[in-house]
Amino acid sequence: MTQQPVRISPSILSADFARLGEEVRAVDQAGADWIHVDVMDGHFVPNITIGPAVVKALRPHTSKLLDVHLMIAPIDPFLDAFAEAGADIITVHPEAGPHIHRTLQRIGQLGKKAGVSLNPATPAKMLDYILEDVDLVLVMSVNPGFGGQKFISSQLRKIEAIRKAIDKLGKPIDLEVDGGIDVETAKLAISAGADALVAGTATFRGGPAQYAANIAALRG
Repeated sequence: MTQQPVRISPSILSADFARLGEEVRAVDQAGADWIHVDVMDGHFVPNITIGPAVVKALRPHTSKLLDVHLMIAPIDPFLDAFAEAGADIITVHPEAGPHIHRTLQRIGQLGKKAGVSLNPATPAKMLDYILEDVDLVLVMSVNPGFGGQKFISSQLRKIEAIRKAIDKLGKPIDLEVDGGIDVETAKLAISAGADALVAGTATFRGGPAQYAANIAALRG
């Protein structure tokens, strides 16, 4: 396998929303590689979180990559707003718009890294004609919408299949996994081929004094 070093991307979904700027600074200083921002619209997924204004407000609090996962539909009308707000990686779902290839092209035109996310029931084959157009693949190991869910082990086979496809293509594409990540499932995801992990509950558990230890434990 030709994975890159494992990057940890704490999901602010599990942070204290009343202190979001402080929380982002705290996980940044604790060793986070990226900051993961879950954007949900109450339509594409059953929860409502934040919009571009919050991304813009958080941008000055970290120089790390803002890893923005858009779980919204329709997706295309919002790409420019999140790019302007300071997102570095914009990840979208194939089901969130009629033309995923066009959506990925637009993200690239905006000067951002383009990611595509696969829900648990979305097959790896969905990537067959778009893998060369993406910078990141995000495998959802829970059904998106809420934090604190249990890891769906069938996704390990999908991670392995995507790892093989990325290695065959030979492009440095990040393979990220999100959902139910803790010290044990992190090991499973990494051994299946993941090189970036999203962790909400596992990062923010125990308060700021624990963040560095939590992040270090996830790296294995």
